[in-house]
Amino acid sequence: MQDLIEKAFEDRGLLQDGEYERAVLDTIARLDSGELRVAEKGDDGEWSSNAWVMKAISLYFTVAKMETIEVGPFEYHDKIPTKGNLAAAGVRVVPPGTVRYGAFVEPGVVVMPGYVNIGAHVGSGTMVDTWATVGSGAQIGRNVHLAGGVGIGGVLEPPGAMPVVIEDGAFVGSRAIVVEGVRVEEEAVLGANVVLTASTQIIDVTGEEEVIYKGRVPARSVVVAGTRTKEFPAGSYQLQTALIIGQRRESTDQKTSLNEALRQFGVSL
Repeated sequence: MQDLIEKAFEDRGLLQDGEYERAVLDTIARLDSGELRVAEKGDDGEWSSNAWVMKAISLYFTVAKMETIEVGPFEYHDKIPTKGNLAAAGVRVVPPGTVRYGAFVEPGVVVMPGYVNIGAHVGSGTMVDTWATVGSGAQIGRNVHLAGGVGIGGVLEPPGAMPVVIEDGAFVGSRAIVVEGVRVEEEAVLGANVVLTASTQIIDVTGEEEVIYKGRVPARSVVVAGTRTKEFPAGSYQLQTALIIGQRRESTDQKTSLNEALRQFGVSL
């Protein structure tokens, strides 16, 4: 199937052949059921992307046809239907929340009026709160809380680019934005309005000397929005950064651990 996808991506004309079209449709069906993922974590703890799966999603937009979709009082006109059989999957979706076909959500996920796009993978016990969005291919772990208005960026191009990864037990505060393949490691806490891109400086200010990360928030870090002064010909200006101001304590009761972190560091969520 991977070989067929690779060939069709280089020559879209092959999609006229039923074998190649079926390979695309089968790949998306396997994404929808959780048999395939856009990205996976290896035994070494590192994440790697499956470029050919991203290519299949891109090809799916070519083979899928526009259609009118009616969901109760709502009407949509799109190429990709919403995900079905939610009750059997043990997933709660509150109207008008949307999980798109080709995304996989484990049992116990709650989607308030938010959005989960094709190729995303969301782990059990995770809350996608109101107006939070999970972009194409994003990998969201188990027992994660994406607070109201959170923006998790998606990626399909170039194929093989790393999607955003939010690992197990993380908490992402209101209106925070995580894009460009940034990885938020296990049990980290992002405060409200934190913006993380691939080039954002994530500065650990807890020691005598700063430690700068880019593209990765270390496990159990408590992060708030900050600024850093930079000189320009026109003068000194403040650029947005993220500051690691402490560590979330290890605890078997993660909810207690989170509340302690919020009280200790005064993080707005």
